[in-house]
Amino acid sequence: MRASQFRAVALAAVLVGWNGLISPRIPEHVRPLVNAALGAGLVVAARAPLGLRPPQLWSGLRTGLAAAAPVIIGVAASTTASPVRVAMGERDLPSSPARWLAVRIPVGTVWSEEAAFRAALGTVAADAFGPTGGRLLQSLAFGLSHIDDARSAGEPVLGTIVVTGVAGWFFALLRERSGSLAAPMLAHLAINEAGAVAALAVQGYRLRG
Repeated sequence: MRASQFRAVALAAVLVGWNGLISPRIPEHVRPLVNAALGAGLVVAARAPLGLRPPQLWSGLRTGLAAAAPVIIGVAASTTASPVRVAMGERDLPSSPARWLAVRIPVGTVWSEEAAFRAALGTVAADAFGPTGGRLLQSLAFGLSHIDDARSAGEPVLGTIVVTGVAGWFFALLRERSGSLAAPMLAHLAINEAGAVAALAVQGYRLRG
C-alpha cells in the first residue's frame, strides 16, 4: 500500500472512529461547533478545494437546488402515508427545535460531514485511489460512521450503513460534477431539514389534537 493510500484509509478510519466513539461523548451544546471545527481543520490539512467562489459556487448552487427540490417534495408527499406519519410521530425530537434546525443540522451535521467526508476525505481518497475508488472509500466510511446513530435511534444498523453509504456516493457525485461543495451541502441540508420539519409538524399536529 502506497503512503497516499495509507493516509486515505487512516483518515477514513479516524472519521468513523470520531463519529462512533468520540463525538457522541462531547456535550451536546458544544458538539456542533466541535464537529464543524474538525471539518474545517481537515479541509485545511487536506488542502481540499471547496469551490465556494464564483463560478464554481454558481454551478454548485444550481446543482444543489436541482437535487434538493425533489427531496423536499418527496418528504412532504411521504407524510401523507400512515406508516410514515406513525414513524415520525414516534421519533424522539430534541428539546430545542429551533437550535436543531438552525445550528445542529446545518452546522453540526451538514457542514461538518460534507467538509470532512466529501471535501477532505474525498480529495485525499481520490488522489490515492482515483475518482471511483476514492468515492467508494468515502462512501463506505460515511456509512460506517452512522452506526452509533442507528443504534441510538433503534434503527437497523446494516440498513443505515447502506442508505447513508449510497447517500455519500450521491453527494460525492454532486460535488465532482458541479466543482463545488455547495451542491452536496444543499442536497444534504434538504434531506435533514425536510425530515426534521416533517417530524415536528406531525408531532405538533398530534399534540394539538
